[in-house]
Amino acid sequence: MSRKRKWVPGMAAALGRPSLDALPDSLLLEILSQLPLRERLRGARVCRRWRRLVQDKVLWRHVDLTPYEISSRILWHLLRHHLRNNVRTLKVRGTLCSSRKQEFLSPALLQALGKQCPGLQRLCLVCADLRRLPYDFMPSSLMTLELSRCEIPGMWFRRATGPDSTSAPPQLKHLFIYEVPSFSDWHLLDVSSQTRLQTLTLCGTYRVTDAGLQRAAPHLEALEHLTLRQCILTDFATHFIGRYMKQLRTLEFSDAPSLTDAGLACLVPLKYLETLCLASCAKLSCDAIVTVGQALPQLRNLNLSGISFDDQAIRKIQASLPNCCFSPP
Repeated sequence: MSRKRKWVPGMAAALGRPSLDALPDSLLLEILSQLPLRERLRGARVCRRWRRLVQDKVLWRHVDLTPYEISSRILWHLLRHHLRNNVRTLKVRGTLCSSRKQEFLSPALLQALGKQCPGLQRLCLVCADLRRLPYDFMPSSLMTLELSRCEIPGMWFRRATGPDSTSAPPQLKHLFIYEVPSFSDWHLLDVSSQTRLQTLTLCGTYRVTDAGLQRAAPHLEALEHLTLRQCILTDFATHFIGRYMKQLRTLEFSDAPSLTDAGLACLVPLKYLETLCLASCAKLSCDAIVTVGQALPQLRNLNLSGISFDDQAIRKIQASLPNCCFSPP
């Protein structure tokens, strides 16, 4: 009766059989980087070599936890064992839209995150309840903040004053707000007056009004990329965009049913504008688009999807803007 041969790592390679053991570390790291985080952590149980590779800092530069329902306990575990100063991006999903509502972020955890990950530059929060979480506790190293379907309190971006305010808020360069109904004019004013934003995206923020954009516009002179999608804004808003945000390179003013030719004409001062998206702005005329397009010397991309133009109008726009890549309706 034959005895079973004991398997040892590297045996397949020694016998000439295909094996992951024969692959170099660089290739195994590339394979592990394609795995979801949960499966990657399970891979650490295979052998000592895989455990060492799973802990490699290359795999922990950009951490996406949004596919999972994360608790505070799990975040603390990751922070103690895996998240280090090499982390650049962290994406986390909360339980705001779940039947199990629990706080997964706390001031203590955010403070620990700032100390443990001093290189963290981008934080993306999805379905997070931030009403009990002061903005001042956000890691000061952050340059990009993205909030999707979150709850924030009034005056959240306003810096706290007094003896208890010991931490400095982040100096954001890029802010993305997606479907945060509580984001208002005052939030926009507070965050724009504290930092020199280069990128601002507001999507579905119906509490941001023309008056709010008017107050914030003088603080947004360094802005290079602006997206206003599904916002309740009118021609009055474009007046202040053209007056103050003259460094803009990309502008999306889409799903704005109140935008007219008069408002579009206010964008003529944007001489550095390279990309303009006017999707679903149904009140715009062909002649107004041609006039503004010809007045923007750097314009190379024009998106007019969702606007009903006949073939003759489309041909006129294409002929009048020969150096511009045109996305027709």
